[in-house]
Amino acid sequence: MADALEIVCASAEATQAAAAALGRACEAGTVIALEGDLGAGKTTFVQGLARGLGVPESVRVQSPTFAIAHRHAQGRLPLDHADFYRVDDPDELTELGVAEAIAAPDGVAAVEWPSRCPSILPPDRLELSLRIEGAARRLVAHATGPLAARVLGAWRAELC
Repeated sequence: MADALEIVCASAEATQAAAAALGRACEAGTVIALEGDLGAGKTTFVQGLARGLGVPESVRVQSPTFAIAHRHAQGRLPLDHADFYRVDDPDELTELGVAEAIAAPDGVAAVEWPSRCPSILPPDRLELSLRIEGAARRLVAHATGPLAARVLGAWRAELC
């Protein structure tokens, strides 16, 4: 299927490598919605994504669970990394400027736990599910619009 991609990663390093390939494929305005159980590797994925966007290894990329969002502007495109796990009200995201950052056309947004506030997400996004399979992780990506479909195709090419 042209608008979907499935990858099995045997380790955290393989997950980060797959994510770095996505980072190299991302265009300005890309929104990535990351779903998965606790410990599935969402933050690990975003760490690799950041490296693929050119965020230096010296910049620590960590889960923004308590801060809700972190911005990493050191790469070829700014990366807004949000975690909605502790968000109860979408208005909170608007008040904090997170909704605006996710909608910004100049960078890439990676959102963990997007199902907590789906109304904040644009209709054109890359939906990525991470599932634990023993020591491995299964990544299933699906494009929901034309920008996401272009990025997904470029990601597929980066992986080959």
